[in-house]
Amino acid sequence: MSLDKATVAKIAKLARIRVPEDKQDELAGELNKIMDFVEQLSEVDVTGVEPMTSVVDMTQRQREDVINDGGYADKILANGPETDMGFFTVPKVVE
Repeated sequence: MSLDKATVAKIAKLARIRVPEDKQDELAGELNKIMDFVEQLSEVDVTGVEPMTSVVDMTQRQREDVINDGGYADKILANGPETDMGFFTVPKVVE
């Protein structure tokens, strides 16, 4: 796939990036190099390769899945300017 000056201008517009007209040819060349590299990557045989998120094999520590309410609703409600029956009260904003 080859990108021309018009395509670069369209990409810049979609990305909301101002690219001066004299720089569009240069940017087209750079984007073409990137596209060529991506095409090379698609030719790599990855059968049997496990997907990974890191080069270091690690597992996340997990906590017990315990249901609790926190036990300090009064402290949280103390931060609000007005409360009523255990809830924050706010002015009506929808008619």
